[in-house]
Amino acid sequence: MNNEKLIKKAITAMNNAYTPYSRFNVGCSLLMKDGNIITGANIENASYGLSNCAERSALFAAYSQGYRKDDIEVMVVVGDTKEVISPCGACRQVINELVNDKTKIILTNLENKQMVVDKKTLLPFGFTNSDMQK
Repeated sequence: MNNEKLIKKAITAMNNAYTPYSRFNVGCSLLMKDGNIITGANIENASYGLSNCAERSALFAAYSQGYRKDDIEVMVVVGDTKEVISPCGACRQVINELVNDKTKIILTNLENKQMVVDKKTLLPFGFTNSDMQK
């Protein structure tokens, strides 16, 4: 599958965001190895800490449907930013745990600027379950 379709799906998700406070919409799409595409958008709440980012919305939806890290081939994150969008720290930590080392992560914007990274680039020295082993 080409990246254009995944980017369009992420933009559609971005347009479904619920952002009455920040008015900053973000969308995410995940290409699964079975060909399915799962999307997520950021959803805000008046109690800001209860808001959820697009990346986590998409990943949590995928896991809720039974997918796991080895099922995710490509992740696209899009926002209406000047440069490519950058996931927040919380999303980087969740990405670190819920996608594998080979997942291609495409950060983009509405001007189609793109940066392709992997999870180690997003979060070097990330905290993992192996850090909790004695």
